[in-house]
Formats: sequence, C-alpha cells, structure tokens
Amino acid sequence: MELSIECKARDPKMKPNALRREGLLPAVLYGHNGTDSVGLTLDQKSADLLLRKVAINNTMIDITIPDLPWSGKALLREVQSHPWKNLVYHLSFFAVKAQDAVEVGVTLNFVGEPVGVKDGGGMLNTEVNEVTVKCKAVDIPEVINVDVSGLAVGDAITVADLNLPEGAVVAGDQQQIVASVLQG
Repeated sequence: MELSIECKARDPKMKPNALRREGLLPAVLYGHNGTDSVGLTLDQKSADLLLRKVAINNTMIDITIPDLPWSGKALLREVQSHPWKNLVYHLSFFAVKAQDAVEVGVTLNFVGEPVGVKDGGGMLNTEVNEVTVKCKAVDIPEVINVDVSGLAVGDAITVADLNLPEGAVVAGDQQQIVASVLQG
C-alpha cells in the first residue's frame, strides 16, 4: 500500500499549541541527514487520514517537504496523543532508504482450524501474537500468516517454522513456541 503525505518545515518560533489551533500538527523527521532532525508541520486532517491507514513502525510513507530539498520514504515511529481526549499531538518519522535493513514488529495472523481441535477435542494455544522481524524497508510484511490447520494435539509451531518473506529473519529465540494444540 503506497501512502504519501506532504509536510512543511516548521518555524522554530511557532509554539506547538499555536500550530494545533491553526489546524496544523507538529512533527519531526529523523535520519534524513545523519543525526540531524527537522521540525515539520502537516495538516491535521491529512494526519488523521494517514493514521487510519498506517501501523506504527510497520508502514512505509512517502514524505514530501517542498520547503526543503528532501523527499523520501519514512516509517512512522511514534504518535503522541492526549491521554483521554483521543487527540493526536505530535508525530515522529524516521527516514529510511528502501534497501536499509529495519527491525519492526509484525502481527501474526493464525489461519485454519487445527486437526487436533476439530477431531481430537484439543484447544489452540497462541503464545505469541507479534514477532520482531529484520528485513529491508521495502519488504516489511503487513502480517505473517501462520497456518495452524495441520496441528494435532501436542504439536507446536516455533518461530523457526514461520513462513517469512525472502531476506527477512525473526529476531530472538528461534525455538520459542508461537502456537500449540493442548489436550482439551
């Protein structure tokens, strides 16, 4: 899914609350020029639409900044919001090159009904719902499907058994159990 947004360079003299009153949202972009960061503003409505479609640390976004000589891809790293008003206060983006390796959390989607549940009276036990994946920024999977239909009572699927996109690896213990079928 291709997502894009246009931002403007933020005047350092403008206070964040004054920007919000004008319908603008303060943001920051890291990693576009080494350790430098740049303050940005974007339209609040555009940000709200963007936030409906992205997953934090998981979705590549094309960012255009007409005021600066930079445009490129970035990950949404952080969304700061008011604790109970459900208002977004600030966004943080991290610029990445398409071929850069990134480490992101990816949700596991369990598909199928295990044989051990259907015929053996067992119960599916999912122990992990998200794994940390290292891959190229352009290859970030939205979800990882885990087929549990072949599991009998006593069988398990480990991290090493996951079907990952080419070039992607799961960080951490490869023997960690992701799902198993327990006796019911």
